[in-house]
Amino acid sequence: MDEKAFYTESRARKPAQLNCPFCRTVDSYDLEWVVRRKKDRMPNGGDERDRAKFAKAQSYMVLMDNQANCKNMRCRKRFDISGVKTMAFID
Repeated sequence: MDEKAFYTESRARKPAQLNCPFCRTVDSYDLEWVVRRKKDRMPNGGDERDRAKFAKAQSYMVLMDNQANCKNMRCRKRFDISGVKTMAFID
């Protein structure tokens, strides 16, 4: 059974404080995340290994954005997002 069958997938935007490396301006940017929430019950058609995988599975988020545009009107340069975890588990 595919691991994607254990989760419901949605997209969310969450704010993060980022620092532009060019102009050193700190601002809040909305970053896009893919949110994968564990289903209540295991899908039909699984064997013992799939049940064990489902028991260990957790809800988590994965960061989709890897770059952002500076919000400073004088700079407006594109920079890599660093200092933000690319994956986070959800309780």
